[in-house]
Amino acid sequence: MPADIDDQAVSDWCLEHLGSPVAGRTFTAGNLSTVYGLRLADDREVVLKVRNADPRLDACTWVQRRMWQAGFPCPEPLTGVLPLGPKAASAEASLPGGGPPELADAPRLFAGLLADFVTCAESLGAQPVLRPAPAWVHWYHQEDGVWPVPNDRDVDLNAERCSVTAWVDELGAAVRERLEEVRDAACVIGHGDWDGRNVTFLRGRPLAVHDWDSVVYEPEVVIVGQAAAMFEGGPTGAGASVERTEAFLEAYQSARGHAFSENELQLCWAAGLWVRAFNAKKFHLDDFDALGREEAGTRMRRAGL
Repeated sequence: MPADIDDQAVSDWCLEHLGSPVAGRTFTAGNLSTVYGLRLADDREVVLKVRNADPRLDACTWVQRRMWQAGFPCPEPLTGVLPLGPKAASAEASLPGGGPPELADAPRLFAGLLADFVTCAESLGAQPVLRPAPAWVHWYHQEDGVWPVPNDRDVDLNAERCSVTAWVDELGAAVRERLEEVRDAACVIGHGDWDGRNVTFLRGRPLAVHDWDSVVYEPEVVIVGQAAAMFEGGPTGAGASVERTEAFLEAYQSARGHAFSENELQLCWAAGLWVRAFNAKKFHLDDFDALGREEAGTRMRRAGL
């Protein structure tokens, strides 16, 4: 548990908001949030998510509930976002199991499900409270310098200057300039962290989309581009290969039933390159190379840079 929240506080929270205290814990996970699998005294299994308060969270949960009601594959929200000590907590039904799809099918399945997500969410209307997006999608930030403050560490990436990452800083600045074209573009609801940690499949069919705190309201090319670049790769930030990104983009257009223009495709590549460059800058602090120059050059050309 977070240091300022104990087991009794969690059990009391569950009794108040779910009608039953905690009988046991089945797992603990998480990155930006701490996620607990809990077995309640009435034998229900639920998932409790605890994180810092954020104005976006109520809208994220509202979108999740509406998507669940529409039949989209995701856990049912059991509460809204409610205080738990100094943190914000919410509970949802447990939906365990599943995993990544077969490698050959992954671009088609991840892209098709994202297309279903965007299509299903079209009926929910505008959700400007979901902006700004989390840092790795927030290329349009107003802070000084190229990079926004990361969500997962207290560091000024713009102050971390060295010859090794100078080219990444230049890349980030160029990508931001390329994406200026969509700063005021129409937005859609999508998911900003679309990878195998958050999207699971079972026997070739979608099982569940998790991490609804990462719901975003951004131009479609931004949502699709970051997903195409990152649907594979997990927590390392390395992402999908150029070839797999291209396959994702082709599959998404097919699933949505319309083709992007050449310029829109370039903007998809630019949006994906922003995430990759942001990760490269951040993970350099951990001595991890998340983006090579050769791959960056290929992605730049695809982005029209």
